[in-house]
Amino acid sequence: MSEDESWRGKVGRLDEDAVGAFLAEPRIARLACLDDEGWPYVVPCWQEWDGEAFWVVPREKAAWGRYLEADARCAITVDEEGAQRKVVAQCRAELVERPNVGGQWVPVAERMSTRYLGENGPKYLEPTLDKPRWLYRLVPVSMQTWQGQDWAGRYK
Repeated sequence: MSEDESWRGKVGRLDEDAVGAFLAEPRIARLACLDDEGWPYVVPCWQEWDGEAFWVVPREKAAWGRYLEADARCAITVDEEGAQRKVVAQCRAELVERPNVGGQWVPVAERMSTRYLGENGPKYLEPTLDKPRWLYRLVPVSMQTWQGQDWAGRYK
């Protein structure tokens, strides 16, 4: 007689559609980069996934904006409790624009503010549109995904 293991949920890698749907949710990412002395530096941030790369918008004075410019190697994770979905990617940061006001970062930030804060997103963003921001595209070099309550076969 087999024990009910429905509590494990769907186990295994996320397919492309599931990755897109998961990353479209308002989940805080953690971005890892290297600081000026080569130490790991991890920061929570908003992200936007376009199906090929992650977009992040650091404030002008955010240390990690400078760190990504100095060394493009970085990693980003997005995860959750419960179903334990997660995306872990090692990336190369492409500098799209240095800190500016009114640049290409604005529509990205508008979409993020609405996704993360709902109807209050514009109320949060609009008073800060005069503050310069960076725009980075994080292109995955490798990406792993997972869901469910079990170990991947390689660990068993």
